[in-house]
Amino acid sequence: MDKTIGENTAHGHQANDHTHVHEPHHTHDHHSCQHDHASGHSHVHPVTSNLKVAFFLNFCFTIIELIGGVLTNSMAIMSDAIHDLGDTIAIGSAWFMERYSEKGCDDRYNYGYKRFSPLSAFITSVILIVGSVFIFIETIPRLIHPEAVNAKGMLLLAILGVTMNGLAVLRLKSGNNDSINQKAVMLHLMEDALGWVAVLVGSIVMLFADVPIIDPILSLLIAVYILYNAFKNLRAILNVFLQAVPPKFDLETTKEKILKIPHVIDLHDVRVWSMDGSEMIMSLHLVVEENLSSAQCKALKHEVKHTCQHLHIGHVTLELETLSEGCKLVK
Repeated sequence: MDKTIGENTAHGHQANDHTHVHEPHHTHDHHSCQHDHASGHSHVHPVTSNLKVAFFLNFCFTIIELIGGVLTNSMAIMSDAIHDLGDTIAIGSAWFMERYSEKGCDDRYNYGYKRFSPLSAFITSVILIVGSVFIFIETIPRLIHPEAVNAKGMLLLAILGVTMNGLAVLRLKSGNNDSINQKAVMLHLMEDALGWVAVLVGSIVMLFADVPIIDPILSLLIAVYILYNAFKNLRAILNVFLQAVPPKFDLETTKEKILKIPHVIDLHDVRVWSMDGSEMIMSLHLVVEENLSSAQCKALKHEVKHTCQHLHIGHVTLELETLSEGCKLVK
């Protein structure tokens, strides 16, 4: 029987003492690169489009905020404008790196550039955490010494802020919900939208009553909410970099479907991870019947990969072996 290794991974855990007959290397790599490239454009492109819209919306509103802060003489709005400027830089970075992540695989990055997407999400989340800490630092003194503000000017800017940031959040929500990068940016914009909701509520109250302490209280509550979600998103990003098993992977279902394929006796050494938090990658050893022909091995591999695609596993590495080989990796 021909023993075949489908695709080499970066882990090298497929290597063992067995003798293998490989597929033609150029044919396999060409297919793999085509798959990665097509896969990237099938679900990443809408993300870059959404990030582009979010970037320009945030950039334009930052300019409006800076002008509005000067006209209303409001340090709160000026501080938020500076915060939004940081958001704009973060979104611009996310947009650039998401586009970069769409590149197909090459000699330097065999799995393509998809890791640049969670890298951007990591940077965005760190900026978000720093921004939230800055809000704490600026807001706590105002709890002790509340400052008077131009309530009418704040109300007008708050309405515009809620509208602009709300549109950006809705645009991102309409895209790929599996993109960690998009989630991080959406969290940025949600923070801004909620912040302006707080400003809106506070400005309406302050139009009728002199209670400026409302603004810092709402700001602190929003900062706590954003910090919680930022750390949650950061944990998901770190799991991608540490190659943890993706949460949406169901090992039992995967085993059940693969074992139903003709000539498959058992499977072991199943490894699953993700490059970008969206598409899953899997390698495994298949124990198959003795004396299968090359054509049967080829058909078997095709059937396994086809089954895995229906389970949202886009990249599969296979090693075929028989019971007589006695694989050392069997647990």
